[in-house]
Amino acid sequence: MATIRDQINPEKLPRHIAVIMDGNGRWARQKGAARIFGHRHAIQAVRDICEGCGDLGVKYLTLYAFSTENWSRPKEEVDGLMELLVDALQKEMETLQKNNVRLSVIGDVNSLPGSCQKKLKESIEETAGNSGLNVILALSYSGRWEITDAVRKIAREVADGKLRPEDITEKNLSDRLNTSGIPDPELLIRSGGEMRISNFLLWQLAYTELYITDKFWPDFRKNDLFEAIIDFQKRERRFGKVLEPHA
Repeated sequence: MATIRDQINPEKLPRHIAVIMDGNGRWARQKGAARIFGHRHAIQAVRDICEGCGDLGVKYLTLYAFSTENWSRPKEEVDGLMELLVDALQKEMETLQKNNVRLSVIGDVNSLPGSCQKKLKESIEETAGNSGLNVILALSYSGRWEITDAVRKIAREVADGKLRPEDITEKNLSDRLNTSGIPDPELLIRSGGEMRISNFLLWQLAYTELYITDKFWPDFRKNDLFEAIIDFQKRERRFGKVLEPHA
């Protein structure tokens, strides 16, 4: 029997998928529980989408795990999220290795608690030799922070006489972003139904296709990923150009 996965054209896979994992708090509230309950149940969704991307042959998966704005949430929730991150990295390491997954991180990592920084560093080093799916965690991240940081680096180079202002190009800035060396996402998936990109990958999403689902992140599964990819493959990507009609 044909499945949703069978409808995917392996020749037209997005190389890089980015995900705004939204709706954990609302999912928990519907069940009369605290927000951290939703965050805990979101781990299965992360596991599912990682397995789905790895199985299909997607090369990069960026997950918006914690924004710079999230620091303003109640301390209890933030502390719970940090503990959950460390716990998840410990428990999932065997699966990451088995599935040949490489782990990376973007964001202001130095602002994270020491225990998180230590575990992230260990996890990145342990998976550095893997050649399958590259899972990129966006932690203490925002697009504006990243662009500001890149501009600051360029300004220092100009001040040091290493770069002339008239020689600054888009590539100069792109090379100084956290995502340097990583292709821009072709597909952005947002769960939870909100119609915004929430300060995520502002530079990189210039021509990314957006897919919004009302499903809350804890309920997101492989078939939801497959449906997003199928929808992506039906679109005509023009990058601002006018394509000639087919004969």
